[in-house]
Amino acid sequence: MFADGTAPGADVESLWRSARTARCEAKSCQTEQISTVETAAQSHTSRDAAVQTDQSKDALQDFQQEVQVDYTSLLSFLQRVEDAVIKELNKNWKSRAFDGFEVNWTDQNEAVLCLHTLSYPEAQDQNLQVTSVSWNATGSVVACSYGRLDGGDWSTEKSYVCTWNLDRRGLNPQHPDLVVDVPSSVMCLAFHPSQPSLIAGGLFSGELVVWDTSRTEDPVIWRTGMTDDTHTDPVYQVNWLPDAKHRNNSRLLSVSTDGKILVWREERDGRLALAEGFAMVAQQIPRSTWLKKFARGEAAVGVTSLSFSHFDHRVFIVGVEGGYSLKCSTAAETLALHPTRSSVPLRAPAEFAFSPHGGPVYSVSCSPFHRNLFLSCGTDGQVHLHSMLQTQPLISLQLSKKCLFCVRWSPVRPLVFAAASGEGDVYLFDFEKSSQKPAISIKQAAGECPVYCLEFNIKQTQLLAAGDATGTVKVWQLSSDFTEQGPREVNRLEQLASEITD
Repeated sequence: MFADGTAPGADVESLWRSARTARCEAKSCQTEQISTVETAAQSHTSRDAAVQTDQSKDALQDFQQEVQVDYTSLLSFLQRVEDAVIKELNKNWKSRAFDGFEVNWTDQNEAVLCLHTLSYPEAQDQNLQVTSVSWNATGSVVACSYGRLDGGDWSTEKSYVCTWNLDRRGLNPQHPDLVVDVPSSVMCLAFHPSQPSLIAGGLFSGELVVWDTSRTEDPVIWRTGMTDDTHTDPVYQVNWLPDAKHRNNSRLLSVSTDGKILVWREERDGRLALAEGFAMVAQQIPRSTWLKKFARGEAAVGVTSLSFSHFDHRVFIVGVEGGYSLKCSTAAETLALHPTRSSVPLRAPAEFAFSPHGGPVYSVSCSPFHRNLFLSCGTDGQVHLHSMLQTQPLISLQLSKKCLFCVRWSPVRPLVFAAASGEGDVYLFDFEKSSQKPAISIKQAAGECPVYCLEFNIKQTQLLAAGDATGTVKVWQLSSDFTEQGPREVNRLEQLASEITD
């Protein structure tokens, strides 16, 4: 009766969405464009006006009466006080009460500040010491030599010459701008006075070498080599000298404990050839003061230091191992009684001997402000202020219980000098303040590590560089107290020299 069956499906389409869409409309509206106008207003005329009260005739008459002067009485008064006023003015003119006084409207800074502490770690790892420092011609680059001034195998030990440009951004105190490897200990060095990239060094082997710091690959441009003319002892000082015959060239002077003072000229093949020379022989030292250490014979007198006069370039002072300072002249004609061979005749330059130190003289310095004054220091810890006109020192100062290794006059202050001590101190002395004790003592090195060398910066006069036995170079900034010359300072130096020599 009944049976299962399947009927087809039916779809019912929704009309809601289409009916709703048909009733929606899109509309838009916009206001009419708004008009704008820019206008400016300015007054056509301007007028300045001022007001002032009128001076009454009565007030003007009162003022004229007040300023009337009795010239007869004024003249009489001036005549009465003239002598007294002139006397007081003359007294004030001669007074020294305000010498050196300068008004300072700013706060006083510290007298000395350490700007840079420079070192080369590889040299310090070898326990090498700073033997010499020098500033280049621009005053922006400082160089130091590494070597040994105490024990050790000086002859074969490798050493270095390092430079730092203090004006360079990103200065690394422990990373020199240039490092020159040297096969022998460098005992001294000196930048060329006008060519900033040239630097000369004296070696323990007795050689002289000139480097060009602008050539990083092979900076050696001249050297003496090992010849019969070469020093047989270490070279302890080098100086650049002007060449009288060729103004564009320079000559090199070297001093050594072999007793010879040699002048070298540059050759085109990279050689330094001997141009002239001098020798210090005991027998030819002035007879008034024979050196006790040497017999009357042909024994060489070891030269440790030298300084040329700033007023007469023929005159120079040398310090010797026997403790004496000697006045010498490049114009000397007497031949030296020196036993060693030389390609040029060596002359005897000594003219005058000064009262000795208690041991070898390590440093001498001629005054840049007085033709007759120079300083010397040595192993007795004393600084002697000498006049070239007399044997005895004008002043003897006991600054250290140990050695004094270096002394230098200030290039800008006539009464200021600096000294480096074996106790690790740098002394700044100012004769304007005291003739007996230092104006300031700077601790350069910890403990009692010696300070071996120091140099003032001639271009940037507020800078002083000092090198010590720890392998460190410190650059000190000096205050205006040590860099600005007083109004009568040169006269005071003249007086200091004349008062005692009379």
